[in-house]
Amino acid sequence: MSEPLKTRREREKQARYDTILDAAELVFSEKGYDRTSMDDIARTASLSRALLYVYFKDKAAIQRGIMLRAGHSLFRRFEEARQTADTGLAQIRAMGESYYRFYLDEPDYFSALTKASTAMAEADENQATEMLCSKSDLMELMVGAIEQGLQDGTMNRERIADPVQTALYLRGALHGVILLCQSEMGEGNTEFPAQQLIRHTMDMLTSSISA
Repeated sequence: MSEPLKTRREREKQARYDTILDAAELVFSEKGYDRTSMDDIARTASLSRALLYVYFKDKAAIQRGIMLRAGHSLFRRFEEARQTADTGLAQIRAMGESYYRFYLDEPDYFSALTKASTAMAEADENQATEMLCSKSDLMELMVGAIEQGLQDGTMNRERIADPVQTALYLRGALHGVILLCQSEMGEGNTEFPAQQLIRHTMDMLTSSISA
């Protein structure tokens, strides 16, 4: 097969893959994951059901594809946030704030990532590898900022024995508070001070590792 033909076919394949995920995101948002069928996704994507199964073996595989998209979106946000600050501590704070913005701007992606660890166990080898790489890329950005903070003196070496564990702690703590905000606001508590709580959480987290 000539290179131009191969490249064109790869582009067409990627375009169909993206079309399916676009359609799935739309239908999941409108009907919910459980009430959506493969037929719904095929119809929205203007593809045959048979062609849909060429790309994804089931609805769960499509959902995992969306999780990968979510991971890539968050990675871009973290990368951009890190570039806005000079010190390691400031970079970690910027990434934390971008994580909250990610929740506000892309709630469906935030929810997808919340379920990603469980979904990974059911993924085939290729998807599992992609999901692990996506998770690793996010962690590398956070760990890189922490290591920079240790080098530039904005973070406390006595409190940070392991940058990887510290990154997990920071993201896990903030994620938990965001879920609390989501739960409170989802129950109709319009006066819940979500933004103030997020700022307070960021203050507490950064002070816990600052020099």
